[in-house]
Amino acid sequence: MIKNALYIAILVLFAAACSGTHNLPEGELLYTGGTIKVVKDSTISGKQRHELQKKMKDVIRPIPNKKFLGMRPKLFFYNLAGDAKKEKGFRHWLKTTLGEAPVLFSEVDLEYNRSLLQNFSENNGYFNTRTSADSTRHGKRATAEYKVTTGRQYKIKSVQFPNDSSDVGKAVARTQRRSLLQVGKAYNLEVIKAERERIDTRLKQRGFYYFNEDYIKVQVDSTVGKYEVDLIVKVKDEAPKIAKTVYKINKIVIYPNFALNQDSLTVAEKYNDYTIIGNDGLFRPRIWDRTLYFKKNDLYNRTDHSLTLNRLVNLGTFKFVKNQFKPSDTIGNYLDAYYYLTPLPRKSIRVEVLAKTNSANYTGSELKVNWSNRNTFHGAELLALSAFGGIEVQLGGKNNGFNVYRFGGEASLTWPRFIAPFKIKSSSGFVPRTNTTIGYEYQNRQKLYSLQTFKASFGYGWKENARKEHQLNITEITYASPENVTDLYRDQIILNPSLKYVIDKQLIFGPTYSYTYNTEMRQRRKNLFYYKGGIDLSGNLAGVITGADIKAGDTIKVFDIPFSQFAKIQNEFKHTYKFGKNSMIKSRIIAGVAYPYGNSDKIPFVKQFFIGGTNSLRAFRSRSLGPGTYNAQTEVGVFIPDQSGDLKLEFNTEFRSNIYKFINGAVFMDAGNIWLLNDDPNKPGAKFSKDFMKEIAVGLGAGLRFDFSFLVLRTDLAFPIRKPYLPDGQRWVIDEVNFLNGPWRSENLLFNLAIGYPF
Repeated sequence: MIKNALYIAILVLFAAACSGTHNLPEGELLYTGGTIKVVKDSTISGKQRHELQKKMKDVIRPIPNKKFLGMRPKLFFYNLAGDAKKEKGFRHWLKTTLGEAPVLFSEVDLEYNRSLLQNFSENNGYFNTRTSADSTRHGKRATAEYKVTTGRQYKIKSVQFPNDSSDVGKAVARTQRRSLLQVGKAYNLEVIKAERERIDTRLKQRGFYYFNEDYIKVQVDSTVGKYEVDLIVKVKDEAPKIAKTVYKINKIVIYPNFALNQDSLTVAEKYNDYTIIGNDGLFRPRIWDRTLYFKKNDLYNRTDHSLTLNRLVNLGTFKFVKNQFKPSDTIGNYLDAYYYLTPLPRKSIRVEVLAKTNSANYTGSELKVNWSNRNTFHGAELLALSAFGGIEVQLGGKNNGFNVYRFGGEASLTWPRFIAPFKIKSSSGFVPRTNTTIGYEYQNRQKLYSLQTFKASFGYGWKENARKEHQLNITEITYASPENVTDLYRDQIILNPSLKYVIDKQLIFGPTYSYTYNTEMRQRRKNLFYYKGGIDLSGNLAGVITGADIKAGDTIKVFDIPFSQFAKIQNEFKHTYKFGKNSMIKSRIIAGVAYPYGNSDKIPFVKQFFIGGTNSLRAFRSRSLGPGTYNAQTEVGVFIPDQSGDLKLEFNTEFRSNIYKFINGAVFMDAGNIWLLNDDPNKPGAKFSKDFMKEIAVGLGAGLRFDFSFLVLRTDLAFPIRKPYLPDGQRWVIDEVNFLNGPWRSENLLFNLAIGYPF
């Protein structure tokens, strides 16, 4: 009884403290918010009233202190900090970070808010609105009450565009077909502003370089009918002559090696419609044909203006890109276009030292040296050479001592155009690219085997716009050759025959294609989307030509190696929902399948799917889960091999929120598994079936993200709540959770340390 009374007393004291009124200055009241009442009227529907009240709530100022469960915790922490005289230390942090100063009623200007509500109503077509403001005191607190009587909303009766014979008048009139001002719609000032912007944009497309939206006015006549208005769109009489003039392009002048202290006597050269100053052999002139959209005597338009600047920036060759249009000194209405381009250093070298860790207890580092030439053949081609070497060791666990050593290199050459036997034209503001790559990697898995991998590819990459991107590799070749296979590994193959496929020689060649749709750069939107879909076709044309059929014993070899024939499809979808500036829910779905046929009855190990780890199911170690209900932990052997599958389903979701400055927190759930399409006698339960939902693994966890701007350090602590490899009916292990049980912790809790966000 005494204990309950004590709890009640503490709650009462806490509630009193959270009310935030006991430390107010003398004579001041705590402002707890304003209420808006839109008076019921037969001329306005209930739905309209509720929508108006909701929108008007955002208009009045100031915003009161935030409440949570009826209390104001931020105000409580502000008062708890007391008088923090120093601008550092715990008190200052408590007051400025967790705390929030009280919003006083003396800061509320009732008349100003009333006028804002009046203007808001009239701007939305309620021209007969009457507003009033009052306040009510509740002890040491006060509220504001606003009453709004709107009357009927005015609708648009007609819209008139210019009908004069001037160039600008006719140009404005031609924009009427897509007008935002529609007869029968409600009057709205924001729509009128948007219409002015739309007209300005359309006129910029028709050569009116000096025009802007301020030269458009929309007159409103509310005397034409009962609760109706006529809108008259006009070009202002005071608009200057140059704003009403259509301009064409005359000279196009390019400074490809511009510097502020550039010699004005630098040699100029002519190429088609371009005057190139100070080139000195730096760029081949034809690069401008593919980059600059304007030609001599073209009508100025904003699209070509923007596309040209986008392409110059996306070449990746210039540090600064500046553009000016100046009136030409020739007869007629012409503009001279000037492009001032400052190149980046042509050659550069970068050294990277990487630290790695994953949930399989492997820890290591990698040294990578990159050299690049941004203008290899004087056409903005990018030549990149890289060499790397690294080591990964497992300090504990069953794989202790089976270290991984890697080294290799890669060379790539990128042309800022399509290279093809026929002409391909791109109208995008993004530079299309032709890519060719060749690489080599040597991997030594200590005590087990070594693997040499050669890769080469040739293809194209292009973007339709900022959201849509395509990558098409005409051919992608991978050749993997194992060597130095130890007796230890061969002994393990006897116990687990599926390990043999890891060290088979592989020859994979064929086209690949991927499509990406991404709106995540639109940070102001609440809902953001990302989708990437890809298809990988290996050996399909060769299989058709040769008639390869492994099931009939007719296997075709190239260089004494059976080439792989399969089709692989993978999809990744991500959605972000923002609650506010510092909190969001982010989710991801991955679905993929790979099907072997013709010359192959199995998917090459390097092309299969894997699951688990720091960027996947964080409650399970990397590549340790699946396939299906198969339990790799039961394998007899001296190490745990990677588990792979032909089909993958994965779902991840996490809530992210800022805790303090650069520290963000997250709680998450991961679910998924991999499966085989065909039976494997060495892996019971691995085949995909109609009961696949019963074989989904599930994990929960929480973590911290330390955002240092130049990198994000992530720590996640996760535990499984569903283990698909347990007997059916016992797979949900949530009842086993007992935080006082030490062995449970060591068995189930999994700590992940990683760089960057998981998705």
